Amino acid sequence: MRAIVPTILVDMYIKLETTRLEYFIQEQSNLRREILQDIYDNILAGEIRGAKVGQRVILPASFIRGPRDMRRRCMDAMSLVQRFGKSDLFITMTCNSNWVEIKENLLQGQLSQDRPDLVTRVFRAKLQDLKDQIFKKKDIWSC
Repeated sequence: MRAIVPTILVDMYIKLETTRLEYFIQEQSNLRREILQDIYDNILAGEIRGAKVGQRVILPASFIRGPRDMRRRCMDAMSLVQRFGKSDLFITMTCNSNWVEIKENLLQGQLSQDRPDLVTRVFRAKLQDLKDQIFKKKDIWSC
């Protein structure tokens, strides 16, 4: 039973993403098309058979992790830099599945990937602790 639950979650995620992509394919007439660029690209590639020439699907910025979404996020970050100046700190924090807090709360035979809820809670707690250390405890920066 334990192995079935993650499979169901993955299947549901794939179904949702597939549905979203199918919607964007059907609504291409409402999105900006770049037909001439596609024709130019196919000619340069040496394609002469019309049946082999596909149609580009343009994803809107609302499609998460698509090219337009990533460009929008980059522009948002640049506008923050423009407004507030360069940042003093750039911190990257990753989750370690071998953290003691995670290992202690796993049942016998469970792996950390079996409990994404637990991993998320521990990560958020550690992130909050890091933010508290940075913003509330000013004495850690005095050398």
